[in-house]
Amino acid sequence: MAKSSADDEELRRACEAAIEGTKQKVVMSIRVAKSHGIWGKSGKFGRHMAKPRVLALSMKSKGQRTKAFLRVLKYSTGGVLEGFDNLRSQSVAPPQWTMRNIDDRNRLLLCILNICKDILGRLPKVVGIDVVEMALWAKENTPSVTTQRNQQDGLVATRVTESDLKVTVEKELVSQAEEEDMEALLGTYVMGIGEAEAFSERLKRELLALEAANVHAILESEPLVDEVLQGLEAATNYVDDMDEWLGIFNVKLRHMREDIESIETRNNKLEMQSVNNKALIEELDKLLERLRVPSEYAACLTGGTFDEAHMLQNVEACEWLTGALRGLEVPNLDSTYANMRAVKEKRAELEKLKATFVRRASEFLRNYFASLVDFMISDKSYFSQRGQLKRPDHADLRYKCRTYARLLQHLKSLDKSCLGPLRKAYCSSLNLLLRREAREFANELRASTKASRNPTVWLEASTGGSQSGNSADTSAVSDAYAKMLTIFIPLLVDESSFFAHFMCFEVPALVPPGGVANGNKSGSYDDDTNDDDLGIMDIDDNDSKAGKTSADLQSLNESLQDLLDGIQEDFYAVVDWAYKIDPLRCISMHGITERYLSGQKADAAGFVRLLLGDLESRISMQFSRFVDEACHQIERNERNVRQMGVLSYIPRFATLATRMEQYIQGQSRDLVDQAYTKFVSIMFVTLEKLAQTDLKYADIFLLENYAAFQNSLYDLANVVPTLAKFYHQASEAYEQACTRHISMIIYYQFERLFQFARKIEDLMFTISPEEIPFQLGLSKMDLRKMLKSSLSGVDKSIAAMYKKLQKNLTSEELLPSLWDKCKKEFLDKYDSFAQLVAKIYPTETIPSVTEMRELLASM
Repeated sequence: MAKSSADDEELRRACEAAIEGTKQKVVMSIRVAKSHGIWGKSGKFGRHMAKPRVLALSMKSKGQRTKAFLRVLKYSTGGVLEGFDNLRSQSVAPPQWTMRNIDDRNRLLLCILNICKDILGRLPKVVGIDVVEMALWAKENTPSVTTQRNQQDGLVATRVTESDLKVTVEKELVSQAEEEDMEALLGTYVMGIGEAEAFSERLKRELLALEAANVHAILESEPLVDEVLQGLEAATNYVDDMDEWLGIFNVKLRHMREDIESIETRNNKLEMQSVNNKALIEELDKLLERLRVPSEYAACLTGGTFDEAHMLQNVEACEWLTGALRGLEVPNLDSTYANMRAVKEKRAELEKLKATFVRRASEFLRNYFASLVDFMISDKSYFSQRGQLKRPDHADLRYKCRTYARLLQHLKSLDKSCLGPLRKAYCSSLNLLLRREAREFANELRASTKASRNPTVWLEASTGGSQSGNSADTSAVSDAYAKMLTIFIPLLVDESSFFAHFMCFEVPALVPPGGVANGNKSGSYDDDTNDDDLGIMDIDDNDSKAGKTSADLQSLNESLQDLLDGIQEDFYAVVDWAYKIDPLRCISMHGITERYLSGQKADAAGFVRLLLGDLESRISMQFSRFVDEACHQIERNERNVRQMGVLSYIPRFATLATRMEQYIQGQSRDLVDQAYTKFVSIMFVTLEKLAQTDLKYADIFLLENYAAFQNSLYDLANVVPTLAKFYHQASEAYEQACTRHISMIIYYQFERLFQFARKIEDLMFTISPEEIPFQLGLSKMDLRKMLKSSLSGVDKSIAAMYKKLQKNLTSEELLPSLWDKCKKEFLDKYDSFAQLVAKIYPTETIPSVTEMRELLASM
């Protein structure tokens, strides 16, 4: 059997890809040729050119049900298989699918019959097919025939065995009636084995009889065929006539459709025009409504009053005017309307209304602000008086200003340039009030604070060393300064915040309602901390965007400088007054200012932060002035202290440092540490300078002063890192001075001994130790002479060394420690000398180090 396309696995996969979305399994695919059979006018049957197609048998299971499909696939562009549409016209002859050979036909039919048996449980009736011939073909081609069985676990392709074909063809493809007819026919041909020739002759005779009968039947049916052909010719003529009539009708129908389309087009245009006219009338009505100015608003904008009772009408008029102006601008108004003369005239009219209203409102507000402040300044009860400190109260002022907050917001929307003069007027008026309040408060605060004046020159020799006990309590001074800040810094912060939002600066809120700022735990200066100072933040959300704050913040700080300018002088006066009473109180005031400064934010209170920074600088400057004056005392008295160094200043400095540490209360140490550094640096520099004037006694001079520094500042150095650093510096300088002085005394008493040792050490770098005793001045005889002159009467030499150490020392308490250092240093040097002698002069004997140590211990 020739190779069939039914065995082409690539064809089957292509068919499955073509029907991928249907979830169907292709059972068999086979290539066929498509053609149409038609009857021509001549009465002959013809065929169109055959086209390649593919027939595909597929199955789909859904639960217990199984469906089978016969699909026709065609080749599209690129050789890809795709589905084939059904015939759209029934007048076209149905297609005929021609197999490539008889084997393909039989395989397809056998597969269809077996699928029908599996799905339906029975076989359909087959017409026009010789079942006996199919049975014989199936027997001969058993290995190549495949069928499809629908098993419970899915679709499984199996081979059809010979026994299956026997059952399928002989028992299932042939019906019972056909089988009986075949048996009867075959029974008439039953004969013996030896009758083959007779049987052949019989078949020939019957074949000739059948052929004669067929020819006779054909000849008898010729008239009928002619009559049928004539009828077909007549029918063809009728069909041609009908075709001509249908062509005429089609032309008339086309003309009618064109007329109908023309009518519909005109109707659509008329309907569109009607809709457009209606929309245009509506737009014109809206435009006219925009151009109309309500009489009540016009009267309010041009000649209304601004008293509190009429503020609602003024705000409504502003809102209408703002909306009307925006409504006549693109994109709120179509650009076509914007160029209309009526719109331009109405816009000019609204601009005049705006200019008139802005001018009248600005003039009223400037006068209103000035009148409010003038009224408060003229009433002395608002300010501190003799014997009574008055806390400034701006609640009534803010309440009255808050009445016009919404008006200011609308003025900003109408004409932002008008806010500049209003801000200046408000700042000028409020500045007068704040300066008057600060001046009166500061004056009464100084007058009511009782504190004794402490000396401003702490390191003067005339002040003595009892300053700590005699210094008066000046805490009231720093308390007064703290009260000044406690009262006015929150007030200035609140005024800055109120001014920022009242005057429509686009900055974030300084302190949220109920928050904590500047150390004032009430959250705000005013008592009504839960009340928003403005109540105007919801007027125009577009004016409170954080993205615009940077530009407005600079403008705000410039205005705040005008608002608060001059008030710093009253704070400076309190600082200078406190400095005159007790300069050390600058430390406390610096800490208080530092705490307030750390609580400020660099936003709407930016100028308040600058004020605190200036105060901190002023306090630092005054304290630096005090430190400089104290340092100048040491420099001015340099000649007087030439003999004693800075001994007289060290205890006074310790007392001063102790007092300064008492004033540090949880603040940074920079100010105090800088003072310590300057004080101690000046003292150490002065010591070194004085020591250079008399080199003979320089070491005694230095060690006594550095020892006094350590003794006086021992306790403070344990708790103050800066003083600890200078303590260690003084300790190192003391040790160096001691070493130099002791070495000088030892060399003075035992000069020949240690000079001899130094010569030996020098020669050991150039020659071997064995050669040294043969050098000039270093022989054994020279060694004995030197030992006799240096160590005979060594106890007297040591006693002389003690007396020389005691002679120029003014601080007797230092002598024991110095003498111990001196003995230790002498023993170390003598030990080195003894080792040299043992190495260079092994046969010579000298007093041992142990004997020398016992001698020193006994003295």
